[in-house]
Amino acid sequence: MPLVEHLRELRNRLAKAVVAIVLVMIVAAFYSEQLMQFLAEPVPKCEDLANSDGGNCAIVSFNTLTSPFTTTIKVSLMAGLIVSSPVWLYQLWAFIAPGLHKHEKKYTYVFVSAAVPLFVGGAYLSYVILPVSIKVLLSLTPGGSANILSLDEVLDFTIRMVLVFGLAFELPLLLIMLNMVGIVSGRRMIGWWRGVVMGVFVFGAVATPTTDPVGMIALSGPIVVLYFVAVGISLLNDRRRARKESTGPADDEASELDLTPESIDPVEPVAALPEQATKDRVNGYDDVT
Repeated sequence: MPLVEHLRELRNRLAKAVVAIVLVMIVAAFYSEQLMQFLAEPVPKCEDLANSDGGNCAIVSFNTLTSPFTTTIKVSLMAGLIVSSPVWLYQLWAFIAPGLHKHEKKYTYVFVSAAVPLFVGGAYLSYVILPVSIKVLLSLTPGGSANILSLDEVLDFTIRMVLVFGLAFELPLLLIMLNMVGIVSGRRMIGWWRGVVMGVFVFGAVATPTTDPVGMIALSGPIVVLYFVAVGISLLNDRRRARKESTGPADDEASELDLTPESIDPVEPVAALPEQATKDRVNGYDDVT
């Protein structure tokens, strides 16, 4: 299609994605209270302010006049993005799919089917360890002080942890994608294992806000295991690619061209034509030239 048609199609697909997100947001707004309770559930709540002395529990509250409204919008938007993800992901896929080869489409289906459970697994793991992380943070509260937490900050903390764990679980899949396109080989990934393990644990220590090793190990341990799984898959893919290259390209792929420059033979002198030899020449050219 011409460029204008591509832009028109992109506009239509973006409009469909936005409509789906807005519709889910409207429905989620009616259940915003239940969603807030679910996201704030990991916080050990106190029965009253008198019991909030020290770091045993906390009082969850709204600290500003506009906090109930902004928190409701934020929770509804998050629910709209997550619940409507099949719609806008399909619109994105439908826009780029016509430009992909047959084998690239097959790989995309595999990656999407693997990315969703990986992200969900990381998000679920973060929600499981959130109570431990919050208790450790609250335990640092000195005696005589009360913990009064803003619900907006609690939701931000919960969402940040879910996103960090979910996206971190996608890193091994990214390595497999780089191997599929031929950027990184499995043998090179094996040589990186010491630095990768060290970097993953440093990332786990920075990404998790708690001072205990539970959150760091809970995040870093599965990523290290997934990294070695990615290395094994990459090694198998390298062997498959080597066998495939020996049989030639696929039906919808162009053959590789040999663009190696070749030497040029010396130019042979050309004798002047008889009619040119008899004419008057100026600076080596005839008067016609």
